[in-house]
Amino acid sequence: MNPPAQWPRLIPAAATSPHVAPRPRTRTEPAVEPSWDVIVLDDDVNLMTYVVHVFRRVFGYEAARARQLMLEVHQEGRSVVWTGAREAAEHYVHALHQWHLRAKMESHA
Repeated sequence: MNPPAQWPRLIPAAATSPHVAPRPRTRTEPAVEPSWDVIVLDDDVNLMTYVVHVFRRVFGYEAARARQLMLEVHQEGRSVVWTGAREAAEHYVHALHQWHLRAKMESHA
């Protein structure tokens, strides 16, 4: 069934213009979140063997890596023991506090 002749004919806007400008292509880059360092600070309370044990339990480090980080804490007064996303860094700092180590977070931003 055809519409009556008196009805206006609806034509899409794109069909009336033979040259439609293409949309410019844009590329959206995802926002990169800053990395966070988990830092353990030296204290006079915990034994070095205990700190190595905690690093192995919390981070799953091998004995040699845990000992290297412990020595850095002991000699330098602090060590970056892990770097990554904020939520995970908060988790690790909390876990280290549960083991009675002095720990904090610092942002790379």
